[in-house]
Amino acid sequence: MDGNDGVHDIDVAIVGAGFAGLGMATQLARRGRESFVVLERADAVGGTWRDNVYPGIACDIPAHLYSFSFRPPADWASRYPSGREIRDYLEQTVADEGLAEHILLNCELRQATWDEASAGWMITAAAADGSGRTFRARTLVLAVGRLSEARIPDIEGLGGFPGQVVHTAAWHDDVAVDGARVGVVGTGASAVQLVPHLAEAAEELVVFCRTAPYVVPREDRRYTAEERAALLDPEVAGEVRHQLLTEADGAFRQRLGLHPDIDEIRARARDHLHRQVDDPMLRELLTPDYEIGCKRILLSDDFYPSLQRPNVVFEPSALESVTESKATARSGRTFDLDVLVMATGFESARPPAASRVVGRAGLRLSEHWSSGMTSYASTVVSGFPNMFVLDGPNAALGHNSAIYMIETQLDYVLGALEFLGDSDVGALEVSPEAEAAYTREIDERSASTVWLTGCDSWYVDPDSGRLTLLWPGTAASFRERNGTFDPAPYLTSRDPSEGER
Repeated sequence: MDGNDGVHDIDVAIVGAGFAGLGMATQLARRGRESFVVLERADAVGGTWRDNVYPGIACDIPAHLYSFSFRPPADWASRYPSGREIRDYLEQTVADEGLAEHILLNCELRQATWDEASAGWMITAAAADGSGRTFRARTLVLAVGRLSEARIPDIEGLGGFPGQVVHTAAWHDDVAVDGARVGVVGTGASAVQLVPHLAEAAEELVVFCRTAPYVVPREDRRYTAEERAALLDPEVAGEVRHQLLTEADGAFRQRLGLHPDIDEIRARARDHLHRQVDDPMLRELLTPDYEIGCKRILLSDDFYPSLQRPNVVFEPSALESVTESKATARSGRTFDLDVLVMATGFESARPPAASRVVGRAGLRLSEHWSSGMTSYASTVVSGFPNMFVLDGPNAALGHNSAIYMIETQLDYVLGALEFLGDSDVGALEVSPEAEAAYTREIDERSASTVWLTGCDSWYVDPDSGRLTLLWPGTAASFRERNGTFDPAPYLTSRDPSEGER
């Protein structure tokens, strides 16, 4: 309903149309809740899987685990889905669940401000043509994700590079790599998928590697026609999903540094390297100098072989500066390049969208998180009533499916919304004490993990040194801890409209 002031009154405003935002929208629609919108700044849904279209883009979690348990299983072609398949799956979700009428594309959040008088959120958004829209929402759900803001390192002279510079998350068809001299900066999850394709297309490929990654066999395979038919049965797909989840959760023992688990995965990575790389000097350069699991363990069968092609140079140091078309590594070696591909990750620890959210007393979420992201139940933040953050503080995993975690959070949010609907509560805000206690719990759980004892990684806040991105436990323990809403740790206030009745 639109108010007389030109403001659109809604119950729930969701920011972001990736997995988390579409999952939230699906669950609201299925419960008959019509008063919600999804604000999406891009021109299509899909989030990470819309933005990342570089050659070789695929998931490193099995398809039947990297999809909603509450959606009929898709006809996945292989064990690990391609980026295109995942995007198709999300677009089909929109179509099957009737979500299109709720999604506003090319509509970017400008600011969301808590309004005490109405006990709701005043939200301003801007369309691509510059026009604006204003919403008054009782509830705000931030589903902007962790992989939405590309990170470009501060490299001297990069702005003056005469050739093409492209981040993997901004890949497009006009990136001219065929027969070109190409440099790839980074050797993380995106790079190990992209490098083999670039190695085939480029005249020369230089891979700048600051830190060698641990790589284990991917062992992907296509499903047979019989398997695909069987897996279209929701019961069969559910059994496969449960088995995959249980197997993946078993890997958390590695992250605790427990023996023999961590020894076994380290040996698997070492054996993979030794099988695929004969040159002892290159093998030494590709041997990580930190504990396995601290950074994401990568899956690839063709990354190491691609580095041994005659047109590929493995540079075991970071790109430090660019002078015209010459790229200089920290080692001092210089390379003439036509294209620079930045496989340098994302601004994950400090999400830029947090600066656009203003809670009680004018406090911005970015200010609340100035010493690193904190929360209660990895979903709510004190000082920000009726607001829920999906895939935010300590809600990701380094060893299992992000979709399982998102579904756990959806259950929590739905419980909170049901509580709001069944009571005269207008503002539901977790107490500062509850958030502080949960933060201490996270810190205690994190202390002995490989993420805080093995190396520096993007999982850890760069200023506070706290583990702020990952849940320091299994997926099952996250659901047990955070899957059910409990109003006990909340401060509540009455719905202001109650006084008018």
